[in-house]
Amino acid sequence: MRRDKSKVNSHQGRGGSPNRSEPDWRSRATPSRSGTVNRPYLRSKCGFALYEVLIGVAIFAIGVLALGRAVENCLNASTLNAEEDRVRQILSNRMAEVQATPGFPDNAKEFKIDTGYGIVKLVQKTAPADLQEDNGAQLTGVTLVTLTVQWTRGGADQSQQVRFYVYRPG
Repeated sequence: MRRDKSKVNSHQGRGGSPNRSEPDWRSRATPSRSGTVNRPYLRSKCGFALYEVLIGVAIFAIGVLALGRAVENCLNASTLNAEEDRVRQILSNRMAEVQATPGFPDNAKEFKIDTGYGIVKLVQKTAPADLQEDNGAQLTGVTLVTLTVQWTRGGADQSQQVRFYVYRPG
């Protein structure tokens, strides 16, 4: 009668010495004298150690800080964009007023406008346009208007400018 070697070396279910070639031999429960199951090798696998929890909390905190910084940058960009939109709107409105007003535009004019982001200074300057036709004749009634908006953002002076021509016959 011939015995199968795999059955001889296997001690599963017999309570004998563990077969160390099995991958889960450490996780097997062994009964103690009192009848309770003793699991000495499972203690390290059952829960998280304090250092693992602290590392997880630290990674989470770094992620929250990075996310907070990204949100702050997004809010700053949104505020700057709204401020620039307001300045462009001021230039556009003044340009429409100058074009719609009959007669020649004022030579020099200055406005101070509160935008909600701070005081903006609008400077209007007018000069005759030195334009000539193809035959060399001077064009009359054409005026070059320059609108400049100046404001301060974060301690740095900012400005935007628009130039346009206004024609008034006569």
